[in-house]
Amino acid sequence: MRMLARVLAVLAAAALLPPLAATTPAEAVSLPAVAIPGDPRGASLAQFTGHAAAPRPVTAPAVPQNPFMAPNGSSNVHGDAYQSDTYTGPGPAGRDLTVRSRLQGGLCGSVTFDSRGRIVTVCMTPGHAPRLMLLDPHSLASIASLTLPGKAGSSLTEVSGGGYFYLDQRDRAVIPAKDGTLQIVAVRGDSLVTEARHDLKPVVGTSGIVSVLPDWAGRMWFVSESGVVGVLDPATGAISSRPLEGEHIANSIAVDESGGVFVVSDRALYRFDASTEGRPVVTWRSPYDRGSRQKPGQLSQGSGTTPTLIGPASGPDGGYIAITDNADPRMNVLVMSRGTAGPHRICAQPVFAPGRSATENSLIAVGGDLIVENNYGYVVGDHALLKGMLGGRQVDTEAGVARVNVDYTSRTCSLGWSDTSQRIPSVVSKVSLANGLLYTVTHPTAAELQTADREGAAAAPDAWYLTALDVRSGKRAWSRLIGCGPLFNNHYAPVTLGSDGSAYVGVVGGLVRIKDS
Repeated sequence: MRMLARVLAVLAAAALLPPLAATTPAEAVSLPAVAIPGDPRGASLAQFTGHAAAPRPVTAPAVPQNPFMAPNGSSNVHGDAYQSDTYTGPGPAGRDLTVRSRLQGGLCGSVTFDSRGRIVTVCMTPGHAPRLMLLDPHSLASIASLTLPGKAGSSLTEVSGGGYFYLDQRDRAVIPAKDGTLQIVAVRGDSLVTEARHDLKPVVGTSGIVSVLPDWAGRMWFVSESGVVGVLDPATGAISSRPLEGEHIANSIAVDESGGVFVVSDRALYRFDASTEGRPVVTWRSPYDRGSRQKPGQLSQGSGTTPTLIGPASGPDGGYIAITDNADPRMNVLVMSRGTAGPHRICAQPVFAPGRSATENSLIAVGGDLIVENNYGYVVGDHALLKGMLGGRQVDTEAGVARVNVDYTSRTCSLGWSDTSQRIPSVVSKVSLANGLLYTVTHPTAAELQTADREGAAAAPDAWYLTALDVRSGKRAWSRLIGCGPLFNNHYAPVTLGSDGSAYVGVVGGLVRIKDS
């Protein structure tokens, strides 16, 4: 890890970035973006395959707007309070795609947008404290930077410390920091200004804070790795919590307009509601099959998904909720009701090959149906990334992405389609309802690259592509090379769609933007 951190620090210095260990006041850096360096052997690869796609809009119920979050599509890693991972606007169609990158020396994962359309993101580097960045959405130039408090992270796989943060309705980033505090940082003009700090250590101890989201009343709900579910009243600073004994949490949470807060631990799915005193109360608990092991590609033994909400809380059964389990030999997509009356099973659908199925990313809600990807086999730690920097190839993962169709009347699931040709190591994929495309990041094997390349593909290690699939059929529309080498590995970061149709991908080296010319 120390070797990797030194390599990334050198790359950051080469990009003329501010020191990664800078002090906490906001720094107006106003520096142009320097491109992420890639493996030159990637020049022999086909840069684009497929054809530009004509828009085929998908009809889906609108996700309600949480009044305490930035507009849907702009507020957090999964786009909205329902964690739907869908956008009402378009992404790239595949017309003369251009690729621009920013070398940050760290992975810029969750991408949000302020009211002026500028990027607000947290970038994380092993051995250094995370940084909150304000970036130009077109050039990726830095506008302002703020070093977040707390000790430096030890691994790129850590999710606490800002991996899950949200942007509120007032252009304020609400960030669970590594020092056990909740930081509220406002975007003011071209500056980042810390407005408030709330100390959560009395209830979370030394455990990392995984995620925070507001409910429809403005209370801030947070979860820790050690299984603490807590509520902060930002008006009074009062904190209350409920530990989940013997359970751990590795994913974000979801909230709905009925006051429900939905949490998945490594053993069960929960609905919480606030009591009249504002305390977290377990409304129901639904255990699931956590399997016999932590599968390669997972951060814990249990569901790798943030809960995905489907349909309004005013609808039948109080709306629906979906996760995956971690069953053997095949993982299942689970769908159930989410109302206060308790979870009622709608259906369970096994996906992918026996003994080779796992996911560490949220399901995508396309209307009432769900998209799931296979991350089985993704074991890329700091040493493997360093190996890639020295010319080696990272681990190839199992292929697979599937659509699960749900019939809520008959309470049954079925496979709409299943594509076993796309290798999706770890990205949080997204769907544009405006054009009907599923955007993901694929990583072909060397042998697969030979079929797409004119010559010499086997010599090019670690080629990473933004790939668009037709959400109705699962057929690939196109793929665009975003870069070669480990610095272009997205490593659990999402695809994010901007208001101008751009797609952004956080990668180990920083951030990449892909857009139609």
